[in-house]
Amino acid sequence: MEASTTFRTLAFVPVLALLIRLSAGSSTFTISNNCPHTIWPGTLAGSGTPELPTTGFKLDSGQTARILAPPGWSGRIWARTECRFDGNGAGTCQTGDCGGRMECGGAGALPPVTLFEITLGKGLDDDFYDVSLVDGYNLPVIAAPRVLQGECNMTGCLTDLNRGCPKELQVQGAGEVVACKSACEAFGLDKYCCSGEFATATSCKPSFYSNIFKAACPRAYSYAFDDATSTFTCKAYDYTIIFCPNDTRLRSSHNYSVSPPSPTNEGNGDEGEPAENTSSASNLSFHVYLFLLLLILLVGILQLLEKLSYATATATSVAKVRRIRHHRKYSVTAKIAIAENRNCGRHRDGQRASRTNNDD
Repeated sequence: MEASTTFRTLAFVPVLALLIRLSAGSSTFTISNNCPHTIWPGTLAGSGTPELPTTGFKLDSGQTARILAPPGWSGRIWARTECRFDGNGAGTCQTGDCGGRMECGGAGALPPVTLFEITLGKGLDDDFYDVSLVDGYNLPVIAAPRVLQGECNMTGCLTDLNRGCPKELQVQGAGEVVACKSACEAFGLDKYCCSGEFATATSCKPSFYSNIFKAACPRAYSYAFDDATSTFTCKAYDYTIIFCPNDTRLRSSHNYSVSPPSPTNEGNGDEGEPAENTSSASNLSFHVYLFLLLLILLVGILQLLEKLSYATATATSVAKVRRIRHHRKYSVTAKIAIAENRNCGRHRDGQRASRTNNDD
């Protein structure tokens, strides 16, 4: 019985590992617009990974959209502002424009723009993510991983850098600052762009301007080699990306967390809006259902292993009984044969004795 229990325990380990791998599939990006105005999120896939199901769409104030991403996906997500598109999806945006199209379709964001960057791990590999101000800034944003167990670090930039942007970096629109350039974008010098003779981590140092960004947003990338305090790892089923977040909804602990996004508003039918707008509660429900399904599958596998173990034990017992019976049968037969041989020997001895007496 103890051996049978050990067998079931050992068999459970690879099954559990398999289930974990199966559950570590696709991730989602839940994009929420807390700004008082409409934004147009854009996405760009990195080299060697496919584009997401949508590469650009309209998101009204208070709305939330969810995008499914395959394992191993790598790329960027950002928000465009003050866009005007015609019926064919052609137009321009005041900030974050991507080739003058509603769907970016492989075109990157025109600086200055705040970027969320991520590389999703495959299988059990960790994800790597950050919020970058290397290409400048247009809107505050946070990115909060969601996990079934434990916590992961939130990152982002809560501060409105447009209000404190140095004049030489400002981008004006309608009489106000709508974006803040990076020093590289504004001046084009190698020492700010970490290029040429400043293309290494040892030669490219934080500048006066990158220090302004870093002081305002300590967890965001402020220049090209700002990795140590700006890149984070996690294994999340969802990344909630909130533009214009309300900082009163956040805890200031080391392991940040974020409240669920507000329920999605009803779509207004504008062209280019994603077909699926949903709150993160639906996303969580999907993963709960997946977890329950895997749990049911696991219970079924364990029951099957139990039956196989019982069948193996039964077959072993039957074989043992057969061997015992065979041994007993052989022993009885052997005893009879020995007795018969002894009787025959006594009979022959008697015959010899009788002949001897007759001869005498």
